[in-house]
Amino acid sequence: MTHTLRRWRRAAVVGLAAAALAVSGCSIQITSQPDPSIGDDTMLINADHGNPLFTRTFNPYLTNTRTASRWIYEPLVLVNPLDGSLTPWLAASWEQPDAETITMTLRDDVVWSDGEPFTADDVAFTFAMLQATPANDIYGAWQHLASVEADGDTVTFRLQGEDAPALSIIGKTFMVPEHIWAEVDDPGTWRNEDPVGTGPFVLGNYNDQQYSMDKNPSYWQADSIEIEHIILPATNTQLDTVTRGYDWAYSFISDVEGTWGAASDSNEWWFPPVGIISLVPNLEQAPFDDVDVRRGIALALDRDEIAETASEGYMEPAGQTGLILPNQEEYLDPSIPDQGVLAQDRDAALAAFAEAGYALEGDRLVDESGEQLSFSLTTANGYSDWTRAAQAVQRQLAEVGVAVSLELPQPAGYQSAIANGDFEMAIGGMGNGEVYQSFNSLLSSDFYVPSGETTANNFERFRSDEADALLTEYRSTVDPGRQTEIIRELQSIVYDELPVIGLYYGGSWGLFSDAKFTGWPSADDPYMIPQNYDSAPLAIFPRLERVEEEK
Repeated sequence: MTHTLRRWRRAAVVGLAAAALAVSGCSIQITSQPDPSIGDDTMLINADHGNPLFTRTFNPYLTNTRTASRWIYEPLVLVNPLDGSLTPWLAASWEQPDAETITMTLRDDVVWSDGEPFTADDVAFTFAMLQATPANDIYGAWQHLASVEADGDTVTFRLQGEDAPALSIIGKTFMVPEHIWAEVDDPGTWRNEDPVGTGPFVLGNYNDQQYSMDKNPSYWQADSIEIEHIILPATNTQLDTVTRGYDWAYSFISDVEGTWGAASDSNEWWFPPVGIISLVPNLEQAPFDDVDVRRGIALALDRDEIAETASEGYMEPAGQTGLILPNQEEYLDPSIPDQGVLAQDRDAALAAFAEAGYALEGDRLVDESGEQLSFSLTTANGYSDWTRAAQAVQRQLAEVGVAVSLELPQPAGYQSAIANGDFEMAIGGMGNGEVYQSFNSLLSSDFYVPSGETTANNFERFRSDEADALLTEYRSTVDPGRQTEIIRELQSIVYDELPVIGLYYGGSWGLFSDAKFTGWPSADDPYMIPQNYDSAPLAIFPRLERVEEEK
């Protein structure tokens, strides 16, 4: 439900944890054993996974594309999912003269890996291809665009209306070469086995168990790329992640310090917050249509315990503002106490329930007819952190007399239930790095449909004329100061109305080694999310420096 949040899977971790316990019981330390045949200029990355073998697919728009295809093809603008910050990429600069127009000036030193120049015509072609092949428009650019015009080194995007936040959606679209893709009969199914891009790497050796990438010598930032080769194996278990000598992996690992950290003195990790794991009430079902009930539930919860239990201590309790902190601290409304974190307060919770007509009788919270407040809490089977959070919520609400039963459908059934409103309350999420998109997805009545119909956002079925007016105004202004004011007003709605109830942050699970390369993103230098998929590595590769061997 948190849209820029890639779900982590913990099922495979159990085997690793068991192995760690077994070997520790025998006083044997798990260690990393790097492949001695891999040179110091070569990076081993756990980022792509076969099923169990690789298919040779490098079309960056396909869901089954190889991970490295998005290191071959680049966007106009690089977006950091941590905080939504924008970095000029293939576009050297941009302007928004008004809320209906974006003008981008391209870099003049970019060539495709086959030597052909990258031009504004390639940009115009890419967007025309996406319009003609909607399945490839993976970020939904044409939901915002009216037209795209190329002139010299400039591209002008005309929007369908006042839509200032469209910049990030349009900017992060992958560019492809017209001189190759214009000859493709069906870009929506083409596998693109021999990719030609503008990115830092080109395809090297390939087989269905492993492939390699080689440095692109004509890359526009070639002087900043100190990695000569990358190797991506198809099979990666949790135990492989710890023992195989990876330079970079992305995975939740139980006891990261005692496993990944203990395997090598060079191993580091960074787990920044990237979303807010939350309770999502169905606002069309009583009693969740009563804000006092929602407030009572929110005040009855001990978020410290929930965060500790669910995330094994990696993540902090989240506030009720919809913001991810400290990533988005610049937008925080200073008038909201304690950065929006709601402390557990049993008396205040019972007072809120009393406002809704409920009273504690013995160990049961009941209404005037004597019926106990009870509901089912839905989460996805296999998301073990969410399940642990749901169990903690169940225990804590029982302490104020609320009876909670757990529903754990398979992930596909869970997604169907929340999309169709077939739930009472669910574990889900809110928040992402792009503040407008986050609040729009959460609050906009554009996504409202009654329960029984399918929606892609606003799963709680929230409607507010005030929120809609603020979201509309945000789209119509290019003034950063006014945009910040609007975000603060939207925070107040989330804090006061509790359309969802924040619990704890969801993390991005970056694992890396300093043995051969340094310069990884960190809490001290959060220049990019530490994930090794999508476009994030494009920002990280140029920052990495080779470790010189001591003489």
